[in-house]
Amino acid sequence: MRFLKSAHLAPTLVVTAVGFLLSILLFNSFQALVVAAAVFCGQLSIGWSNDLVDVESDRAQQRTTKPLVNGSIKEIELKRAIACALPFCILLSILGPLGLWGGLTHLLGVGCGVAYNFYFKSRITSPLPYAIAFAALVSSVFIGAERTPPWWVVISGALLGVAAHFANVLKDMEQDHEIGILGLPQRLGSLQSIRVAGSALGAVALLLSLYIGAFRLPLIAAALVACAALILAPKRAGFPAIMSLALLDVLAVVASRGALG
Repeated sequence: MRFLKSAHLAPTLVVTAVGFLLSILLFNSFQALVVAAAVFCGQLSIGWSNDLVDVESDRAQQRTTKPLVNGSIKEIELKRAIACALPFCILLSILGPLGLWGGLTHLLGVGCGVAYNFYFKSRITSPLPYAIAFAALVSSVFIGAERTPPWWVVISGALLGVAAHFANVLKDMEQDHEIGILGLPQRLGSLQSIRVAGSALGAVALLLSLYIGAFRLPLIAAALVACAALILAPKRAGFPAIMSLALLDVLAVVASRGALG
């Protein structure tokens, strides 16, 4: 369990669920489970590498809830875990139902997640890997099924990635400034970051409502609830609200499969 905690379990499970739900739309149940396993291994690698990169700053800020800080996991153990999960991610992506091109597209997203941890986190371009990673995830499933990803699904994924990035940073904004992590959200500040995340959520709700008419009102209502969480409790509820909205959006896409042509 301590390894799962180090991998940021909640978002890992949400992203894995997104991959599974989209896959069940285009593949059979077993194939969808294989895709979900590939996504899960990729998310583990991203989460674990994030903790490794942040270990010194986490210790300086005495974040004792993190396994590497409280000593329940050693750095060498986490490196070994990544050395196991990443090859499985690569093999399941390329040799599984996604095929070569779908698998490479998924691995592009995983690579963006790792690149964020090692490079983009402190750059003004910090939202870029989030946008590409979310767009790559949804695109990989369609490409693996030999279908062209609908542009509105890809754009919605990218916008949700941007919203997730800005919301996720809010809880650590002050600490990040203290230790010199200056991605775009930190440079803009909390208020502007909330506005950016809220605007992205609004754009997603508008875009999906145009193509999933049957769920227009629920999608708009859910986006408004997520925006309210961002405004009223940005540090505690903003990121969970956006991840929940992403899951709900995917469920709406799956339920409205006719919109995919």
